[in-house]
Amino acid sequence: MSGFQRYADLLNLFDEGRSDWSIPAISEALGVPSSTIYRTVRELMAEGFLEPALEGHYRLGSAFIAFERLIRTTDPIVRIGGELLPDIVAQARVPAVAVLARLFGRQVMCVADAAPPGAAVRTSYERGRPRPMLRGATSKVILAQLPSRRLNRLLETEVDPHPLAPEPVALRAELTAIRRRGYCITRGEVDEGVVGIAAPVPVPERALVASLSLVVSEAALDDATERRLTLLVVSTANIMTEELRRLGQVPG
Repeated sequence: MSGFQRYADLLNLFDEGRSDWSIPAISEALGVPSSTIYRTVRELMAEGFLEPALEGHYRLGSAFIAFERLIRTTDPIVRIGGELLPDIVAQARVPAVAVLARLFGRQVMCVADAAPPGAAVRTSYERGRPRPMLRGATSKVILAQLPSRRLNRLLETEVDPHPLAPEPVALRAELTAIRRRGYCITRGEVDEGVVGIAAPVPVPERALVASLSLVVSEAALDDATERRLTLLVVSTANIMTEELRRLGQVPG
């Protein structure tokens, strides 16, 4: 390991299944001498990215909490969306979860969400959790915004073994239709029994590629409700897009 990569490789070991690591375990997982791991851990602890746990183990430190707060207060998508998401959930008038997602490099990630108290809808879209790139309305409306060259590079290398993952040719045709239509509706592609209704939030001048979605129980939808919710999502996404563009304008 050298440079920044040695820090990234170590920190990427931490996940929901294993939240603390010892130096010997890190050394074995990464195939790096314990002496190197010890120095790296010491440096990460000095900056607050790691902290000691029990019996020679280490866990993620307070620096991540500080950066998470900084993103919440400075990311324009999160700031504006945080105000609009509770409203769209209330206006849905059916059990629903509102999701804001962004493209980060090669990952689609939820950056904000909102649900009514005791919501009956369960979704795997939650803040900070990467979600499938090639499945679901939330991701597909993001892909549909990408310039052809960037989309081609992504589709050439992205692999999704899930049985519902579309073939590249079919996905390209679907993305073209989404781009023309201005929204996407999918059923059970990511979470069984729910429908995703998503619209794009494109602000290329601010380097933002995002989507706004409502995740609704399939049992709660009829044709009229689906049409109403689609209009709600599209109109709210348009409002958010305009507000984001106004933020980027420099006073004359």
